[in-house]
Amino acid sequence: MATNSTPTKPFKKQPIDTLIHARWIIPVVPEQRLYENCAVAIHDGKIMALLPSREASSRFDTKDEHHLGNQLLIPGLINTHNHAAMSLLRGFADDQPLMTWLEKHIWPAEKQWVSPEFVGDGTRLAIAEMLRSGTTTFSDQYFFPEATAAAARETGIRAQIAFPVIDFPNAWSRNGDDALEKGLALRDDYRSHPRIGLAFAPHAPYTVGDDTLKKIAIYSGELQMPVQMHLHETAGEVERALSETGERPTQRLHRLGLLSPDMLCVHMTAIDDSDIALLQKTGAHIAHCPRSNLKLASGFTPVAKLLDAGINVAIGTDGAASNNGLDMLLEANTAALLAKAVSGQADALPAHQALAMATINGARALGIDDITGSIEVGKAADLCAVDLSELEQQPLHDPLSQLIYTANGHHVRNVWVAGKLLLKERRLTTLNEEELQQRAGLWRDRIAGRTN
Repeated sequence: MATNSTPTKPFKKQPIDTLIHARWIIPVVPEQRLYENCAVAIHDGKIMALLPSREASSRFDTKDEHHLGNQLLIPGLINTHNHAAMSLLRGFADDQPLMTWLEKHIWPAEKQWVSPEFVGDGTRLAIAEMLRSGTTTFSDQYFFPEATAAAARETGIRAQIAFPVIDFPNAWSRNGDDALEKGLALRDDYRSHPRIGLAFAPHAPYTVGDDTLKKIAIYSGELQMPVQMHLHETAGEVERALSETGERPTQRLHRLGLLSPDMLCVHMTAIDDSDIALLQKTGAHIAHCPRSNLKLASGFTPVAKLLDAGINVAIGTDGAASNNGLDMLLEANTAALLAKAVSGQADALPAHQALAMATINGARALGIDDITGSIEVGKAADLCAVDLSELEQQPLHDPLSQLIYTANGHHVRNVWVAGKLLLKERRLTTLNEEELQQRAGLWRDRIAGRTN
């Protein structure tokens, strides 16, 4: 007996740009998830899917497929506070307290040497270090921000350029009004850029007056631009503010309308319950820079207490002149250990929370958590692959534990920003490493007085 049948159409794979297979994937959102033998599908710079590797291979068609072996894939790390160009002053003036370090060493050196050339060379050196240690986004606060923005644009990294606002003459501006004019013009230049945003960066309570801070508060609200500021960095800063104004710095900023969800408070070591209450009330964020604070003996940010209060705490490295590196994995490790010591509680900052601080919390602090900070469908493909196969990392009971307590930036093998591979098996794809070495040596000799 004859039968009629309809032939089955062959399954057509979906074409995509990139497919990345990893032994382990930690997406950060949802929290405390670990996926094994899965893949991330990427198209047009964004994450299309996170799914088992077998399913990914049968579903997608791509010419750019990566099998990472025993590597852990995580969201790209987010450095919420840096002075990238100061990488050229790494090791220049060590073992000094903050104000001595600034007034006797750093400020005089900057007065003599800082220029667009200095900032461009220093920023490229810093970007190379950041990419090689897994950072895909950084927020920067330094002179000649147009040179920093250009370096970020050329190299492919994601950046928030927080232009410095200081009320007295400096290398970049005559005063606060001049800085605001220049910074807002730079914002216009990058208004539609997909990877680079602008923010206000009033330097500190002792370098910016009320009139300028009021203007920043107004501009920030009208333009929906973030603000970041060194704040409560030392006990001496707070004591000086109280003696001169009768207000703690947080109280002053709140009165001027600056404390808000658009505000990132950098350092915050010398704080009390009244400061924490204001942060809770206003939704302001904190950039915790543990290694820089330790090196300058600036104090201890009470991270566990802040997190318990529901305050968003992210991580920054500060500049390499006071750290002396830009390794965010090492920074997350230090943050976790320091939180335990300060609170006296071994569970004060577990590994998963330290990773969140270095990724999604950082994205929230910069106002870009809809774009990056986690491995979620629709977000930018900003990814970091960390090798967990070395002898010193064995036996491997928990990949997340090894990431925070054993790994460092030297274990980072591959880095993507917006789906573009910027670090391929430890080699930079958009920067010339030999040229960076030469330029760094040139600046070393100039600063040491060996050449002009």
